Amino acid sequence: MRRLLDVLRRLRRAKGPPRLRKMPAISAGRHGIILMLALTTSAIAGDLLPAGLATTRTDLNAKDQVRVTAITRPTTDFSKPEPFELMQGGAGTSRKDISRDSFSQSSANISFEEEGTFKLGNALFRKNWVSSPSSTQASDGLGPLFNERACQNCHLKDGRGRPPQADVGTTSMFLRLARDASSAEEKAALADYRLLNLPDPVYGTQLQQLAVPGLRGEGRMRVDYRERKVELPDGTAVLLRKPAYTIDDLGYGPLDPHTTLSPRLTPPMIGLGLIEQIAPADILARADPDDRDGDGISGKPNIVRDGLSGELTLGRFGWKAQTASIRQQAADAFAGDIGISTPEAPKHWGDCTAAQEKCLAMPNGVQARLGPVEAPAPVMDLVTFYSRNLAVPARRDLASPEVLAGKKVFYEIGCVACHTPKFVTRRDAPDKPQAFQLIWPYSDFLLHDMGPDLADGQAVGDATGNEWRTPPLWGIGLTEMVNGNSFYLHDGRARTLVEAILWHGGEAQKARDRFAATSATERDALVKFLGSL
Repeated sequence: MRRLLDVLRRLRRAKGPPRLRKMPAISAGRHGIILMLALTTSAIAGDLLPAGLATTRTDLNAKDQVRVTAITRPTTDFSKPEPFELMQGGAGTSRKDISRDSFSQSSANISFEEEGTFKLGNALFRKNWVSSPSSTQASDGLGPLFNERACQNCHLKDGRGRPPQADVGTTSMFLRLARDASSAEEKAALADYRLLNLPDPVYGTQLQQLAVPGLRGEGRMRVDYRERKVELPDGTAVLLRKPAYTIDDLGYGPLDPHTTLSPRLTPPMIGLGLIEQIAPADILARADPDDRDGDGISGKPNIVRDGLSGELTLGRFGWKAQTASIRQQAADAFAGDIGISTPEAPKHWGDCTAAQEKCLAMPNGVQARLGPVEAPAPVMDLVTFYSRNLAVPARRDLASPEVLAGKKVFYEIGCVACHTPKFVTRRDAPDKPQAFQLIWPYSDFLLHDMGPDLADGQAVGDATGNEWRTPPLWGIGLTEMVNGNSFYLHDGRARTLVEAILWHGGEAQKARDRFAATSATERDALVKFLGSL
């Protein structure tokens, strides 16, 4: 295991002042499920962790820590909503009427001036880039190979994407390409976190389906489904569809035989700024890579290098927690999805590889008067601000008896072992709207083995081919309203929330089986609860 996992083991064994450690908090209901609450673990010298990863919350005084511990403790009372549960995105929660624009609202606690900055960022998020050379100058640089012309075209209405359907393609689900290390130099780069994985030698890190005039796209993703029937103990039958992925019309020869294909649906954009300000110590406190408490739930962080400082830090964004910051996530998307260079990722030809000589011979969109990249720092500032301040919608029907009953089932069958209900963000967050907010993302932001059925076989940093980051659940009940579809999981294979739960395996197998064993009334209530998020 790598450096951080060794550190986490030492954290568990160390002597000293109590901090955060898993211990039983609730014995819940007739299922007899023991829910685990991170309360105390042992202190350890800070120099054993990568720079930037504290083992204690240095932003809180003793009084604040007591308050935070109390307010984030899992509830045992399902007769009524919890205090502040309505405002699941803290003070920035959007209270506007539910509509197709529910994921596109600004944080409610930003200033009037900041609202103007948000709108400028929104304009850039929606901006269509064009190929070079062009008369627009400040808008050229597209590609040469790309998946879309604008951020908004992938993050539909700032929500989730969809898989291809029938003869209709998609640009909101991509195929990530990666292979294992094949040389000592590559293995050393992975071990030192200088790389997360290795690209295909011809096609790079991602399949680019589109290209500028005069160039051919790399190929077309094809998805074939095989349905299988799952019968629940009460006789209810559910059809699950298992996808298989291939690439048609490869434009530049065959893939490397060791290259894996990993489908990635674009995730919702809401609440990213709040996630960025969860204290690393609160996430690391729930990690248990060796399952020392024997509950069947491990959970481990993905450690990555910060794109600017080069320091090791905690990954928290992306399906495999492979990105540490919103700004880096935006830069990676500009380069990989649109083919636009930024100060953080100065790749003027996007994901073009040395084997794609014609691609590298195409003109780029760098304008000397604007700087050395196609999207200079002011563009990144605005897009990052916009992404950081997309508000989480308020809860709905949270006092409904059926929703409360569903919440109880969610806790009793063990979903909260990974889908941690709430956190309090850092008091010293650099932007006041995200500081010291009680939030309800329903995620621990750790990696979990989800079993062979959901495995993609593609390692990303410390994430293995079986592991995925627990996705936040806030806003999941508005998926159909915002995006006009109801596709779930990393590849959109699940068409309903029930299907999504039944696909859970690995560390989530016990919770999945308990869900399957509940009555139809309880299952309906659980879905109603998820729909209220």
